[in-house]
Amino acid sequence: MSSKNMDTRDKILQAAAELLVDEQGSAVRMGDIAKRTGVSRQAVYLHFATRTELLEATTRYIEQQLEVDKRLAPSRNASTGKERLALYIDAWGFYIPEIYGVAKALLAAKDTDEAADAAWRDRMLAMRDGCRAAIEALHRDGDLHPSLKPKEAIDMLWTLLSVRNWENLTQECGWSNKKYVSKMQLMAQNLFVAPI
Repeated sequence: MSSKNMDTRDKILQAAAELLVDEQGSAVRMGDIAKRTGVSRQAVYLHFATRTELLEATTRYIEQQLEVDKRLAPSRNASTGKERLALYIDAWGFYIPEIYGVAKALLAAKDTDEAADAAWRDRMLAMRDGCRAAIEALHRDGDLHPSLKPKEAIDMLWTLLSVRNWENLTQECGWSNKKYVSKMQLMAQNLFVAPI
């Protein structure tokens, strides 16, 4: 693909991200994105065959722009499961505020918009993979709490770190993001790590 096409693709993805935040969960149509980008609807469809494909690509584009792999590198390179768990929570906890506008829009739309639901599910499965890697590292080290099976622990960590829980604690309860991260790390330590 030529650099000109890549530029148009990136413009489309940036416009889609902006519209998701601006419209706060209202259905963002391909025509709206085309208008914001300054291209025809057909040009949008040349890059993205369906709205679902576009919204999924938009969430991945945002991750790329926010350098999610770089943020996750310390967790991925941790030498112990305990360290990996704490570093994963740190990376995710400080990432949520940066994606919150788009996350809120997708959450608001997902019950009535199949494309938004698919995009949200795609990203939450990726987040779940991070939870799985942290719990599996604990289990491999023999440090997973003996009352938990790995799958149960993955389910629990994934739920604990949900955007909705972050929203309740930071937006509704007034916690700082720093407090959120430190308390989630403490809670995860107490829940998932075997006592010494």
